[in-house]
Amino acid sequence: MKNVSSRVQELIDYKLLDTPTEKELDDIVEIASAICDTPISLITILDNKRQWFKANKGLEVMETPIDQAFCRFVLDKPDEVLVIEDATKDERVKDNPLVLKGPQIRFYAGAPLVSPNGNVLGSLCIIDRVPKKITESQIRALQILAKKTMDYLNLRKLLFEKNAELKLFQNNFNKLTCNSPNILYQFELTIDGKMSFPFISKGIEKMHPSLDAEKLKVNGEDAFKVIHPDDLEMVEQRIHESYLNMTPWDVEYRVIQPDGSYSWHKGFAQPEKREDGTVIWFGTITDVTIQKDYEQALEQISFDISHILRKPVSSILGLLSLIECENKTIDAFSLKKYTGYMSKVSKELDAIVRSLNDNYAEKWDKLKQQRDAEEFNFLN
Repeated sequence: MKNVSSRVQELIDYKLLDTPTEKELDDIVEIASAICDTPISLITILDNKRQWFKANKGLEVMETPIDQAFCRFVLDKPDEVLVIEDATKDERVKDNPLVLKGPQIRFYAGAPLVSPNGNVLGSLCIIDRVPKKITESQIRALQILAKKTMDYLNLRKLLFEKNAELKLFQNNFNKLTCNSPNILYQFELTIDGKMSFPFISKGIEKMHPSLDAEKLKVNGEDAFKVIHPDDLEMVEQRIHESYLNMTPWDVEYRVIQPDGSYSWHKGFAQPEKREDGTVIWFGTITDVTIQKDYEQALEQISFDISHILRKPVSSILGLLSLIECENKTIDAFSLKKYTGYMSKVSKELDAIVRSLNDNYAEKWDKLKQQRDAEEFNFLN
């Protein structure tokens, strides 16, 4: 006999025991009884303690102890149909309670249900209360029906596994979308101009508290209400271009916040077209306000260096050049005058640098606070 624990473990993987009836399997036992002209036909499943009937025609009970199961004799013979023409004369079962008492089994024939790994999970069997013989064609029919039963059970098992994988994927996806500070979305535009968001992540609640995600799933036009009026036409134009040319939608724009301020968002999405002409965009929307503030701060630094600092630096360089030219002829009075100018300009330069440094420090501190607040909102 194959390793019992291995066989039972595989049986558990099929998730069959104590499950509701299924029409496809009920039909198989009906066909088996019709072909072999028997009042009882079963699809039996055997673990290490009992025989349980997944499909049952003709018996009132739904299980028996394993030591009373005729089907236990097929576990070691996966390639054979077990036939007992008269149970009262078969040494293996003549003293079985199922023979001596109800249902008073006399005839039995069982075809093994064999998994792809070679484990026998149970049998498709036919039973009668009178002794009888079975033809070769009927045996062959039982084998075919047993194979059809396993085909169904294997497909059923595969669907369970895929559903479990899908649930795991959905669970992980939900965690990603719920915890992402960005908006993940699916946006649809039909040929008649109807817009909707069939999917939009919880990031919408943090970035746009005034928008209702459920309403957006039906009416996508509400999403455009938060866009800055000066950027709205540009955003719509980019969507139109993406729709016509099937090119990515990639745009930065401003949105109005509930307090009247505005922030910068960056949207990116890849379009796909359905057969009915509907275009679907799969994309993200990211708050890039902090990046924009950094860019503006860097631009200000560049401007300050090129304009505000240029004058005192040029003055110092000019004085140094003048001193160098007059190096041999310069008198003490002129030298004192030049150094006085340089001292004055240096103090002016120092004051400018200190002022700029304080200004930049304030800006960087503000940006850091914004970044820390964003990280806190993301984690909570």
